[in-house]
Amino acid sequence: MERRNDAVIVGWAHTPFGKLEAEDIEALIASVGTEALEHAGVSPGDVDLVAVGVLNSGFSKQGFEAGLVSVAVPGLERTPAVRCENACASGSAALYTAMDAVAAGRARIALVIGAEKMTATPGVEVGDILLCGAYRKEEDGLPAGFAGIFGQIADSYFQKNGDKSEELAMIAAKNHRNGVDNPFAHLKKDVGVAFCNTVSDKNPRVAGPLRRTDCSLVSDGAAALVVTDRETAEALARAIAFRARAHKNDVFPLSRRDPTEFAGPRAAWDAAKEQAGVTLDDLDLVETHDCFTIAEMIEYEAMGLTPPGQGWKAIREGWTAKDGKMPVNPSGGLKSKGHPIGATGVSMHVLASMQLMGEAGGMQIPGANLAGVFNMGGAAVTSYCSILERVK
Repeated sequence: MERRNDAVIVGWAHTPFGKLEAEDIEALIASVGTEALEHAGVSPGDVDLVAVGVLNSGFSKQGFEAGLVSVAVPGLERTPAVRCENACASGSAALYTAMDAVAAGRARIALVIGAEKMTATPGVEVGDILLCGAYRKEEDGLPAGFAGIFGQIADSYFQKNGDKSEELAMIAAKNHRNGVDNPFAHLKKDVGVAFCNTVSDKNPRVAGPLRRTDCSLVSDGAAALVVTDRETAEALARAIAFRARAHKNDVFPLSRRDPTEFAGPRAAWDAAKEQAGVTLDDLDLVETHDCFTIAEMIEYEAMGLTPPGQGWKAIREGWTAKDGKMPVNPSGGLKSKGHPIGATGVSMHVLASMQLMGEAGGMQIPGANLAGVFNMGGAAVTSYCSILERVK
């Protein structure tokens, strides 16, 4: 199969996710920038471009995060840097921007940093800030913030396919169990299906049928990747290639589409599989965007694991467990790992790369050779799908 002239991943870094002592976004950028370059075996002077993925949108008065690279990472004071924002897919937007520069020959080595500082912002404000990922003209003012959007999606899905609350609880429990083995995870606790499926003081309803355990965590964190061309990678220690990468969008307002169809994610998955020349059965694992458990359930359908309306069968049958036929989120996903917005897409590619290098520790899927990554912005508005393989 003819391969496109694309970049490869040659190094990375990842902070723990959670309520971190890092004072601000500058400190988070600093915590991963130098470490990723050292892991790749390159110096700051080798870097031709830095792409920073961050949402912000009110989490900090300090915008212009690309400018922070010049003070956060020694040696990059004069290196071109750009900030990329694409809602919850800002990290993947930064990665693809860096890869485009390498593929075009405008950069030989690029550094990608995804970061977000969320926990210093009061909870009510967090909910409102995250509504920037919704079409505010029609979807603003929901009392549960962005969770209200996915609460409505869950309601619509249940109306079509029956109450699948228990299956959502099974997804939550799976990801919490997987997160126990993730050293970067915000919450490392195996809480079980019964707890996740029971409304209680510790697990209240948040929006529609969604309970707290159905919702990803508000977290701080950062992750970084170094990408370069294949020729340069030959002299370095490792190389993770993209068999495919696809970016698709859908119309922004939910009122103008079927919110349970996830047509954009399906288009991204279809394009990536076609470009890679593979079927879903060829993949050994998938890291997917479970901002809410209902999102993971519908993403099973979008990736082609089940027909539309039957995503719940995949978790019910155990297909997506670590020892199932298609392990999904062996890292614990956003549900357990946490969801510092700008860092998420970069983190997912780091964790998939670790799997392919056989360096994922307790998260490891034995013999992983091909991994899928799906990162989504908004309510299935912008979708990035990567298929990764180790080439060195």
